[in-house]
Amino acid sequence: MTKAVQGELVVPGSPVAKTRLFFRLHWQRGGPGQPTPAWVLRFAYTMWLVALAFKLLGSSWDVSWHFKFIRDDFAPPHLINTVGTGIVIVLVAIHSFTGLGCDRRSLRLMQTGLGLFLIAAPLDVLNHRVNGLDLTAWSPTHLLLYFGTAVMLAGVIDGWRKFAEPGRVRTLVLAGLWAFFLENMFFPNGQQEYGVLGLRAWDRGAPEAEPSLLSFAAQQIGHPVDRAAVLHFTMPIADWVYPLWGIGMSALVLLLARHTIGRGWAATAVAGAYVAYRMVIRPLLVAGTFPASTIPFYLVFVGLAADLGYRRGALTGVLVAAFGYGVLWLQSLFGAAPPIAYWTLPVVLVAVTAVWWVTATRLRVRASSLPT
Repeated sequence: MTKAVQGELVVPGSPVAKTRLFFRLHWQRGGPGQPTPAWVLRFAYTMWLVALAFKLLGSSWDVSWHFKFIRDDFAPPHLINTVGTGIVIVLVAIHSFTGLGCDRRSLRLMQTGLGLFLIAAPLDVLNHRVNGLDLTAWSPTHLLLYFGTAVMLAGVIDGWRKFAEPGRVRTLVLAGLWAFFLENMFFPNGQQEYGVLGLRAWDRGAPEAEPSLLSFAAQQIGHPVDRAAVLHFTMPIADWVYPLWGIGMSALVLLLARHTIGRGWAATAVAGAYVAYRMVIRPLLVAGTFPASTIPFYLVFVGLAADLGYRRGALTGVLVAAFGYGVLWLQSLFGAAPPIAYWTLPVVLVAVTAVWWVTATRLRVRASSLPT
């Protein structure tokens, strides 16, 4: 495993001072895998966390914004997200030029993911110009944005995992990166989580969307502004999508997080961190008079199932299905949840079991082939 180089240099605490020192001492061409001073590694990946935090705040506000206002390319959530994207571009450029804090694979993942994202962004703007509102989080251009971000995050996780020295900081940063990965993967499910409450708001006579947005959405389908138009606007996704993605895909991400972090209850911690963030951001959005979403509390139990089933083979899918669907059902009874197609339960059970069995087998084979 590639490791950071412990330097004896006393590094100033100010980010500006660290940036100046970095460019003075380390701004030189190098291939991936260059020995990296410990302070440089931590500074670089701290900036990754800052960039991802900007993108997280922007994306969280973005969905709520689009359930209230007609889309605007320069809406505040987009600008916040753009700040994060700008930092990411700088970081990938630095990794690419210096070769510090990454090896060939992690760098290629960062570069490919960022490239896909930068291709998807203007395509998404063009898509909105041609097709109008396009609120659904599941449109092709939106999916390309998520996929590009996921590939890039895989590179960041890979780089930190290989270069960081074992210890508490390595574990905490790795868990944080996986929480960002989970949020990006889960993000399109926000369509249904905002939509179900948006429809309820219409039904009780207090619509959250501005009249101009409701009128525009209705005109797109050639319909008056009534419940049918609001239903099409808020809940256009089939009921089977939410549990398949929210439970099945989340479980696979959390199982990988548990594997790479290598600590007991790591998957539960990652899921818990994401749900805790959702619990904090929801009242802040409501206080700003923006629409709220349901909170996926069941994800914590999917994480728990991933931890309990990590080394239990075929039992993994059973635990994920039982915990995920069971708690989601309870949440729908005593709280709020999007519509759920329960026939997807056996699909998730079989898919998670099969995919994790194949993945775990490959990981064991790879581990056994490494020199001891």
